[in-house]
Amino acid sequence: MAENKITLSQKDRISVWWRHQFLQGSWNYERMQNGGWCFSMIPAIKRLYPSKDDQIAALKRHMEFYNTHPYVSSPVIGVTLAFGGKKDDKSASSSNQYADTVTIGLKLAPTNLDIRNTAGSALDQILIGNVYEGIVARDSKNQVAPAIASSWETSKDGLTYTFHLNKNMTFFNGDKLDAEDVAWSINELIAKGYHDADALAAVSKVEAKDADTAVITLKTPNSNLLWTLTGRAGLVFDKDAKYDLKPQAFGSGPYTVAKFVENSSITLKANEKYWGKNKAKTPTVVVKYLADDNAAVNALKSGDVQVLAPITENLAEPFKSDSAKYTVKAGNGTDKFVLGFNNASGSKLADKRIRQAIRYAINHKELIASRGGADKALGGPIPSLDPGYEDLTNLYPYDQNKAKSLMAEAGYSTDKPLQLTLTYANIYGTELGDQLRSQLKPIGIDLKVNVVEFSTWLQDVYTNHTFDISLVDHNESHDFASWTDPTYYFGYDNKNVTKLYNEGVAATSDKERDAKFAAAAKLVSEDAPADWLFNYRITTATAKGVEGFPFDLNQTVLPLYNVTYTK
Repeated sequence: MAENKITLSQKDRISVWWRHQFLQGSWNYERMQNGGWCFSMIPAIKRLYPSKDDQIAALKRHMEFYNTHPYVSSPVIGVTLAFGGKKDDKSASSSNQYADTVTIGLKLAPTNLDIRNTAGSALDQILIGNVYEGIVARDSKNQVAPAIASSWETSKDGLTYTFHLNKNMTFFNGDKLDAEDVAWSINELIAKGYHDADALAAVSKVEAKDADTAVITLKTPNSNLLWTLTGRAGLVFDKDAKYDLKPQAFGSGPYTVAKFVENSSITLKANEKYWGKNKAKTPTVVVKYLADDNAAVNALKSGDVQVLAPITENLAEPFKSDSAKYTVKAGNGTDKFVLGFNNASGSKLADKRIRQAIRYAINHKELIASRGGADKALGGPIPSLDPGYEDLTNLYPYDQNKAKSLMAEAGYSTDKPLQLTLTYANIYGTELGDQLRSQLKPIGIDLKVNVVEFSTWLQDVYTNHTFDISLVDHNESHDFASWTDPTYYFGYDNKNVTKLYNEGVAATSDKERDAKFAAAAKLVSEDAPADWLFNYRITTATAKGVEGFPFDLNQTVLPLYNVTYTK
């Protein structure tokens, strides 16, 4: 790669000299001298060091030579400019020697790119924030952040949201993006029942007040609205563009889709017409989907990929021990490994005593330790990054004696075991099923483990509800509403839970909303319609030289504009 040599221009040097004149008036005032020194050197430091962290370090380093003697400031600045301009050419240019391509290994592959109609978090992960943008976005702490809208206000009654949009926005094809596109996109989603349209049931109308202002009016307050708009419901599409949504994706984000190979890979190219501040730092990002854990590890070892997210914690050990070449880190997320029970009337698990016994019999610490120890215990349906979270792990602590007692009340024992089947998709491996079978056997449950293709799980468990126990990673954030839907595959129905949740949604303050959600979650956990095995924390491994890849929430929110790789 050719060197991009950085040198100080005459303008830079004159700018430093001019600023330095203000320093002369600060003699005898030590703090003012130091501040004046920093102020004087800023033009040169900015030119020599592109990174803000490097700029700060350089100022600190050069100040050591200056000390507090103002009468030598002129020669010190002269020497610094002379040597800094020459000596730091190499380091400054090398910081720009980023690879033209970064290759990332992910796990769950989208079957197409139709984000309007196709379910699955794989689409949200790769397209939202990279190719498509929403009226608002979600940051790495799972909070609402500006995106197409730079700011917004909510009326006191919680019924009107006014969004002020950024100016001079465009789509990839050069078409102007304004409030008309915002209103059309959301109205179209509602009218045609696209994915997540149900989350906007409270919306009365969406209007473009002017080119830079969009207004959403609600029928009833919805405390979840802003967060809902960070996902598919808030995406803004070009109302004038004509393209096939399945193999193509044309948005307003920092990247465009250059190539899509179903279940295999996606190639992203930097959008040269991107309007925002988050311009892509790497021209090409290739995402490879590696379902097999061993194949994924080999891809990272061989350099075929520079990032692996996720990597199984147990398989990450060789990379952890080679810190000179790799960085391994576990990030926070909203993934909930849910051991779901069939609560429907007539099911073996309609008996609450059996459900409770299972929860008492599971040794969560043992499960987490066997997976490498990165995951967090989770005693209820709301993870720590979502509103309404409360630590509920004390409701069902590990207690085999209590589990045996409850099973005996229900008429079962090790001599007369209850036959149950655990059905889950093969993407989760076999270890968890084997461990659960072992943990439940001493309390009088003979657990048959049925590992199937994901498509089979979708048909038998999710759609037909023909199962006893299921295991799946529910990675969606703000998904508590599923516990208020009796038709969902759990078959759980508690009117008090639904009432509390609806009151939380209608709340006009975060404090009230969180209290209602927390109370509802506690009721759910007490009823034991499932067991929350753990909050899965995603372990990510990167090759040394990779910067800017997000560790938190990267299975649902994966902004790639800041990712670089220096060999």
